[in-house]
Amino acid sequence: MSKLVAFAAIQGAYNIVSKAEGKYRQALETYGGSQKLEFPNTAYFLPIIYSLTGMKVTDLDSARKPLEFARKLLPPHVKKDCHIPYLGPLLDAGMAALFAEEIVEAIRYVEDPDFYQPEVEDPDIDNGKLWLGAADDKIMRKRGVEFVDGTAPGFAAIVGSAPDSATAKRIAEEYQLKTIYVFMAANQNGTTFAEQLLKEKVQIGWNTRLVPFGPDISAAVFALGFANRAGMSFGGIQPGDYKRQLKYQKDRIFAFINALGDVNAEWAANAAGAVNWGFPTIADTDIPEILPTGVCTYEHVVANVPYDDMPSRSIEIRGLKVTVAKVDIPLAYGPAFEGERVRKDDLYLEMGGGKTQCTELCKMAEMNEIEDGKVILIGPDVKDAKKGSRLPLGIYVQAAGRKMQTDFEPILERQIHHLVNYAQGIMHIGQRDISWIRVGDQAVEKGFGLKDIGTILHAKFHQDFGSILDKVQVTLYTKKEDVDKLTERARKEYKLRDDRVEKMTDESVETYYSCTLCQSFAPSHVCTISPERTGLCGAYNWMDCKASFEINPTGPNQPVEKGECLDPVLGQWKGVNEFVYKASRQTIDHYNFYSLVIDPMTTCGCCECIAAVLPSCNGVMTVNRDYTGETPCGMKFSTLAGVIGGGQSSPGFVGHSKYNITQKKFIKGDGGLLRMVWMPKALKEELRERLIQRGEELGVPDLVDKIADETVGITEEAITDFLKEKNHPAMKMDPIVG
Repeated sequence: MSKLVAFAAIQGAYNIVSKAEGKYRQALETYGGSQKLEFPNTAYFLPIIYSLTGMKVTDLDSARKPLEFARKLLPPHVKKDCHIPYLGPLLDAGMAALFAEEIVEAIRYVEDPDFYQPEVEDPDIDNGKLWLGAADDKIMRKRGVEFVDGTAPGFAAIVGSAPDSATAKRIAEEYQLKTIYVFMAANQNGTTFAEQLLKEKVQIGWNTRLVPFGPDISAAVFALGFANRAGMSFGGIQPGDYKRQLKYQKDRIFAFINALGDVNAEWAANAAGAVNWGFPTIADTDIPEILPTGVCTYEHVVANVPYDDMPSRSIEIRGLKVTVAKVDIPLAYGPAFEGERVRKDDLYLEMGGGKTQCTELCKMAEMNEIEDGKVILIGPDVKDAKKGSRLPLGIYVQAAGRKMQTDFEPILERQIHHLVNYAQGIMHIGQRDISWIRVGDQAVEKGFGLKDIGTILHAKFHQDFGSILDKVQVTLYTKKEDVDKLTERARKEYKLRDDRVEKMTDESVETYYSCTLCQSFAPSHVCTISPERTGLCGAYNWMDCKASFEINPTGPNQPVEKGECLDPVLGQWKGVNEFVYKASRQTIDHYNFYSLVIDPMTTCGCCECIAAVLPSCNGVMTVNRDYTGETPCGMKFSTLAGVIGGGQSSPGFVGHSKYNITQKKFIKGDGGLLRMVWMPKALKEELRERLIQRGEELGVPDLVDKIADETVGITEEAITDFLKEKNHPAMKMDPIVG
């Protein structure tokens, strides 16, 4: 190991810990030991400290112990020319620095509560606010799922700034094209990487995967904390299990550091800390290197990397495998552009969104009916419109193939949303007959035309669904009479599809489907999807899984022969149990589909909602991930997900989708929907029409208004009087727990 690396990192760690101690003493004198200390709207306290030591920092008094621990971690001072033959002292110094910096950043929230914007996805640039700080749990869970399903293969933590803004833009866009997140911290030569991107008019924020955490090197803790929170939330790793947590990071979170500019001692300490995670540092300057493999997959610190090579070299050193989609359009293309917004000032052309009609329909065709790759535009194009214009739009996709089925039509149709969104400068919202597409000025300047939508769909359908289709033809309509005609036909098709799925029951099929997509984060989790129990993430129903298996026979959605029914009330089958036992690596030997009280299905951190028993109310509550407040069970959604979300079967709790709430078999074994006594108001309003319909089927047409929400109370005691006043059916049911 380089002598200079050890000297700089250890010296930097001493500096960081000493500064943190001074900051802590000052805060203690100013605010007192009872002053609350937290990263707002997060359930994991200070996550690096909590995940690795189990210490819960809740106020200034409780921050003393981890700060003292950081001081004890510091290795003895070394001389510049001192040779240290192993990484141990360096790793300890780096960890001490990170513990101290996490406390410093928590104190910043107290001293300047408006400095960070943790609850938003895009910074409020117009009002001079740039830094996002620690992502709140709603954002962390939403974005963390992308690391689960492979949408985001990893993240680059960029500290410092590029030599100029054009270079910064080039580096950022290359990472975006490779679907890699960029987490930004620290400044160099009076500017930051984030500010350089803004200078180039690049949109930054969670939606574009370019996340400005903070202006100081200490903000790097938000990147590492995000990774550790993912380990606890999705991987089910218990706080304090540092060996498993750090191994998880090395094996499953593919991240690395790009140090741009002069690396001082405090930067070196942070780089040393990141090595504990298995995250290497790649620098543009002539810093001492650590090349042998060891903690990291390959090299630990690599110097003098040219800017043009920075992304590819970083990916290589971290051991990442990245596939980039090639689509023949004049725009950059990739999932990182999906969250990009086309704002009013940048808007050139708009279609749909309530201003005009925009409809999408995909239908199966016979092989001889269509020509592969043919894109037809009937009506005006972008070049025929003036800035600020509006057009109607109909997108009609015809797909043919020897293995193509009508069941696959809605699967392909739903892909239109994100596939069009992947084009830089194009914004797509909604689906079916309520779509909304915006085309930005920059896209038009680069030569974008409406036929490029067809080019995208043809290329990506072949790339993603080539096993089932051989030909794709796309017709685009921009004349009102043609769009109206397509819309009338499409609405009839939508109704036929919906009716078919709605009428299916668990008894009507002999085969269910598994989903093990989330096992990359929750190894023992096995989601089994039936017609009346959609996937707990909300993204898959039975029909989706059937199509997915046909498309990818070796993928995460495998057929499960349900076999002998062991319990029709709780929902348990012999064949399902056998499959789950094997797929969970012999961790789970059985579970029930229709109960949260008795051996419920396993839950992972991707679930849309979590239901929990409320014994005093003789019922259950559910909370969706978008709700960040307290709940009657005493835990926020994020806390619940951390407790049960690692692939466990947790009696009294279960993860589920929003849609599942109004399916007929929802917790049937515990009394069904009539047991529902509390849910967030926003969720109740979102599901109101379906809750009314389901209530009528159950003989309680006003059930939706008997369900309490946060405006009534957030404790069992507070909502019990409401339930009695409303004569909620749960009050008269048998005890939910014995």
